[in-house]
Amino acid sequence: MSTFVDTSALLALMDANDQHHAAAQAAWEALVTQAESLVCTSYVLVEAFALLQHRLGMPAARVFHEDVLPLLHVEWVGAQSHAQSVAALLTAGRRQLSLVDCASFEAMRRLALDRAFTFDHHFAEQGFACLP
Repeated sequence: MSTFVDTSALLALMDANDQHHAAAQAAWEALVTQAESLVCTSYVLVEAFALLQHRLGMPAARVFHEDVLPLLHVEWVGAQSHAQSVAALLTAGRRQLSLVDCASFEAMRRLALDRAFTFDHHFAEQGFACLP
């Protein structure tokens, strides 16, 4: 089974002070132990690197790159996926919904993924099962 990995889960996993850290760590260990296919988009990576660098510094970005990234299958967002994601964002017209979220939803639908490792309620709103 494949699971989409969202930025919110990656940040919780990397930040020991995050309110969801313990749950993220337990879920991550279960996913990795079960040899799940872990999928994210290139937009999730850009967002994760930027937030890790800003909040936790370059050492955290390096640990992420060396220890977490090799376990992820990255779906690169191309021009068509980007355009569909922008259209979904503009159609939704919601300030708290991000382009990264819309690109994630588009990728999940295209890849027929039905669950996400996330702490972002927008995934449940879109009908996806959420871990933890």
